[in-house]
Amino acid sequence: MNRLEEILLESKDISEFMVDLAYSSLIYDNEEIAEEVVFMAERMEGLSTRIQELAVEIGTSKPEEIARIVVAIRLQASIMSIAEAAKSIADVVLRGLGKHPVLALSIKESETTISLAKIEEGSVLSGKTFQETRLSTQCGMFVIAIKRDREYIFGPGRNTKMEAGDIMIARGPEEGVAYFKDLADGTEKDLSI
Repeated sequence: MNRLEEILLESKDISEFMVDLAYSSLIYDNEEIAEEVVFMAERMEGLSTRIQELAVEIGTSKPEEIARIVVAIRLQASIMSIAEAAKSIADVVLRGLGKHPVLALSIKESETTISLAKIEEGSVLSGKTFQETRLSTQCGMFVIAIKRDREYIFGPGRNTKMEAGDIMIARGPEEGVAYFKDLADGTEKDLSI
C-alpha cells in the first residue's frame, strides 16, 4: 500500500468515527464529544491537503497513474463530505440546538453512553496495556478509540499501552463513567485486578 492509499484509509476511518461521535454528541447532548468531532474535522483538512499534494507528486512523476489519481481525489471529496456532515451535526450540539424532546426520550431508553477521559501522569492506567488493567471489566467502559497527540488509535487491542496524555473515548453504562474518569485522572488508585 502506498502513502496515498494509507492516508485515504486513515481519512475514511476518521470520517466514520466522526459520524459515530457526532450522533452520540447529539443523542447525549454532550459538548465535549461534539468538540472532539470539530477537532477531527480540522485533522481531516490536513489529511485532505496531504492527499492533494501526493496526487500532484504522483501525477507529475507517473502520468500513467492519472486515472487512479482522479479516483483517489473523488474518493477524498466524498470522505470530506461525510466529515463535514458529522461536523454539522456536532455544531447543532455546540450551538445548543440539540435539546429536543424526542432525543431526551431516546436517552432514557438507552443503556449506554459515550465518555472521554484523559490519562494523567499519576493514573494507575498510565504505562499499562488493556490486558493488564482489564479496564472494560473493571468499570464497564469499553474504549473504542484513543487520541494520542493529533493521531487516533481506533479499536485499541488488549496489547495497546495507555500513556499519560492519551484521551480515551469509551462506550458503556452511565454508572461506569465516574470510576472510568477517576481511574484516568488518578483520583482512583484502586484497580482491583
